[in-house]
Amino acid sequence: MFALKTLRRETGAPALPALRLIAAAALATVVAMALAACSKPVPKVEDVRPVRAIVLASSNVDVSAELAGEVVPRVASQLGFRVGGKIVARKVDVGAAVRKGQLLMQLDPVDLQLAQAQAKAALASAETNRDLARAELKRYQDLREKNFVSQAVLDSKDATYKAAQANVEAAQAAYRGQANQSGYASLAADADGVVTRIDAEVGQVVSPGTPVVVVARSGEKEVVIGLPEDKVDTLRQVKDVVVRLWADPKQALPGKIREVSPVADPATRTYLAKVSIPDAPQARLGMTAVVQFSSQTATPQIKVPLTALFNEKSQSSVWVVENGAVKLVPVTVGGVAGNELLLTSGVKPGQTVVTAGVNLLKPGQKVTILGAETAAAAAPVASAITVGAAK
Repeated sequence: MFALKTLRRETGAPALPALRLIAAAALATVVAMALAACSKPVPKVEDVRPVRAIVLASSNVDVSAELAGEVVPRVASQLGFRVGGKIVARKVDVGAAVRKGQLLMQLDPVDLQLAQAQAKAALASAETNRDLARAELKRYQDLREKNFVSQAVLDSKDATYKAAQANVEAAQAAYRGQANQSGYASLAADADGVVTRIDAEVGQVVSPGTPVVVVARSGEKEVVIGLPEDKVDTLRQVKDVVVRLWADPKQALPGKIREVSPVADPATRTYLAKVSIPDAPQARLGMTAVVQFSSQTATPQIKVPLTALFNEKSQSSVWVVENGAVKLVPVTVGGVAGNELLLTSGVKPGQTVVTAGVNLLKPGQKVTILGAETAAAAAPVASAITVGAAK
């Protein structure tokens, strides 16, 4: 009562509305506390992050360079007609396998045949003149024996006969040459191989020597690559050269540097090199290949992708997975080999290292490895085809 009287004196208004507000607030507080007491605590969900990882493996193979190239034939012949004329037939298409002596293209032979007939007629005329001169010489030799003609007349007949014989020989040579010309109207393969390009079609008039068909010879193939100018001398001395086809990277083909261009390409500024790969029937022309120049190291090396490195406070580390959780392990980087790092300390073969998602992890965090079985199975192959930088 004293409080109500005091409130009335201070406000000059009835105190009943204020009491209702105080009672409502107290009731809301009691209800909230009751609800909080009845509700169950929300269980905490453990944060498990998916990552990619590989199983480390050591190897003493130091790949100093890995360069991409194209499989080309050891010998590719650009064939053309020895005579000019109009093409009237094409017997092969691109990709056709041909045998030595097989007909590829045919020129119109009419003009060449007419010229051959003319040369044959000239030969027959020369032979007739020679026979007449020989008969004349024989008669004058008989007359000379009887002393009916002088020696000067006999010498003149002998010179006529020799000139006629020379004309016959010249006509024979011209006829043989023209016969060859007629044969040149047919273009045949000079060796077994595959047609890789056709540069002329039926109806086209070509000049002598113009390439019309390119035939890649069967047998030895090679890979054409470009050597960087700062690695030419180093890679030229490497003896261990391995070629891997993009279609089958697991199979290693022995290679050998056959030729290195002495002049850099003006566009790429690289030196053209040809690496021969004998006895490689699986290497088809035009395939993409990778040439690896490697050398042995004294101690085994461990390599990891660049994405596995975690840098914090000038310290290089990697995340190692143990019992489903990660821990940060400091490592020492010995060098860079293409897209991989050479680790000299901190880790050992058999450990699982995170290669993707390293910036989102924290020590002790639970992780799940994406494709763990695939990464472990592919580890030896990945180690075998690692790209390295020339030292």
